[in-house]
Amino acid sequence: MARNRRIAATCAWIVLTIILLCPNWALAVGFQPVSQDELKMTEEPKAPGATAIILYRQVDRLDDKLRPREDQYYRIKVLKEAGRDRANVQIPFEQSFMTIVNLHGRTIRPDGSIVNFDGKVFDQTIVRRKGLRFYARTFTLPDVQVGSILEYYYTIDFEGFYVYSSHWTVGDNLFTKRARFNLKPYSLNVRWSWQGLTQGQEPKFVSPTLVALEVSNVPGLDIEESMPPEDELKAHVDFWYSRVTTNEVARYWKQAGKDANDDVESFVGKRGAMQSALSGIVASSDSPEQKARKIYARVQQLRNLSYDHRRTEQEMQREKQKASAELENVDDVWKARNGTEVQLSELFLGLVRAAGIEARGIYVANRSLNFFHRENMNVRSLNSFVVVMRLDGKDVYCNPGIPFAPFGQLPWQVAGSPGLRLDKDGGTFISTPLPSSKDSQVQRRAELTLKDGGLLEGTVTVTYTGLEASQRRFEYRHDDDVARKKLLEDELQAMVPLGSQAELINKPDWSVSSSTLVAEFRLKIPGYAAQAGRRVLLSPGIFGGQQKRVFEHDRRVQSIYFEHPSADVDDISIVLPQGVRPAALPEAINQIQPDLIGFTTKVDAQPGRLHLARNLSNDIVLLDVRNYPPLQSFFRMIRTVDEEPIVLTTEGAK
Repeated sequence: MARNRRIAATCAWIVLTIILLCPNWALAVGFQPVSQDELKMTEEPKAPGATAIILYRQVDRLDDKLRPREDQYYRIKVLKEAGRDRANVQIPFEQSFMTIVNLHGRTIRPDGSIVNFDGKVFDQTIVRRKGLRFYARTFTLPDVQVGSILEYYYTIDFEGFYVYSSHWTVGDNLFTKRARFNLKPYSLNVRWSWQGLTQGQEPKFVSPTLVALEVSNVPGLDIEESMPPEDELKAHVDFWYSRVTTNEVARYWKQAGKDANDDVESFVGKRGAMQSALSGIVASSDSPEQKARKIYARVQQLRNLSYDHRRTEQEMQREKQKASAELENVDDVWKARNGTEVQLSELFLGLVRAAGIEARGIYVANRSLNFFHRENMNVRSLNSFVVVMRLDGKDVYCNPGIPFAPFGQLPWQVAGSPGLRLDKDGGTFISTPLPSSKDSQVQRRAELTLKDGGLLEGTVTVTYTGLEASQRRFEYRHDDDVARKKLLEDELQAMVPLGSQAELINKPDWSVSSSTLVAEFRLKIPGYAAQAGRRVLLSPGIFGGQQKRVFEHDRRVQSIYFEHPSADVDDISIVLPQGVRPAALPEAINQIQPDLIGFTTKVDAQPGRLHLARNLSNDIVLLDVRNYPPLQSFFRMIRTVDEEPIVLTTEGAK
């Protein structure tokens, strides 16, 4: 369970004086001497079967307001052949406020000889799990063998004034034998909370100006499909700087809410300037909803400094610094025609209020990397900003600060998530609305023909709706048309049998925040129908490839986590060859667990054709691991149904 500490001793001027006198301070670790015990190690008893382990890791963080940075050092032992892949190093980073410098690496062979890294370093987009794409600096250490020791270190230079997100990820995917973490805060108003640490291994001040943590024998994280964010499951420590000093949860959030409301009202309180800006956006005859939609579209056209990764690192740093230092209110944002995610949503709040629409701001926890824990008393964990408006007697939630989020529909990262609805009295905790599986679907309408040799070919129109549409637009926003074409083709091919060919034949509209995205394909599935004498066998689960590969393992460690409710809806028409008719059709299936998961199928025969309807709806977001067995059984049932053959017969067959 997370705990909290507040430091209220020693004067803050001590920290500030040391930082000013020692602007280049760091506790960075360079390459360390290797021991014979490390070279001879062949296994780790506390991590049986491990392919590699972390021998030692050190993180040194300096929260200098002007030059914050972090030094990272890793020493890894390769124990098995599969562990050699640790030579391929990926350092995730956020281009908008990070720069990676001073990168060094080397390989220590089992005999103690050393090969220094002098190869190329690349910046790449890495994909982990469904929908999680991030930028990483990547490189490959040389000559890695079983028994080798891998070492590398680097420095992360953060954007100036970006000191509020100090964070230690203590755990790793690998077992960690020993690790040390250091933080030099810029203020003694620093607070922290932690999760996943064992008793006695807790952060503490080791001097008046240094917070440290030493850990040992930290288990590696079991990576499983459809699990909560890795950063949530790994042991970690979060730091923040707060004006609120109480340790009582209710009092903390009441004061933090008042402060947040004051900050927002001060930032958006330029009603005259906003009314002037409205003259070029809305018409006096527009209804309130029409005004809100026009304002939303206009705000989304402004440059979003939080997500525009096409600029150079230097450009992004300059513009983010300008946004932090010079954009003091919504009028500044409007005149600059750019802003951060939060600033753009605050601009939207100021504009709709100026249009006479009742609206409030909500600070919401983005659940893509971590979950919100109210007891941690960390206002910075409410890191996204949502606007709720009252239109026609209903609450309408919007977040124009995240690209391609349609009007009235929150991105999945902040949908169904805790938030603090602001007011002058400290605000109220709410949960933002989460759309059902009916609102976010992948609809596949296929017109196919069965030909000689079992070839199935034709066209498929895939319509992505709701979060399925906005999520793809967001994820692929920096890809060109060629890359997007391949991504959509690969996605469809993953659902049909191996050897199939899917070719995108239209040009989906990626540029708008529409609630739908339509892709059209030409599809060929060789040998899909199997001939057995005069009988032809055809599986009904044409697009069931994804369900064939999920929840296959009987052992499960992590909870089950889906990013948002969704549904797969298949409507398939198959023209049969002349002289071929149905002999036996599978029974219709209707397995529904209300508000959780449902699966229905039905096969109808018509003269000269078959019609297949298949619907898998999933309204689960987070499910305790204890409920894994029935969920696994449900997906096994789906696989069984998908494989039950449709039996066709040729004329004259008995």
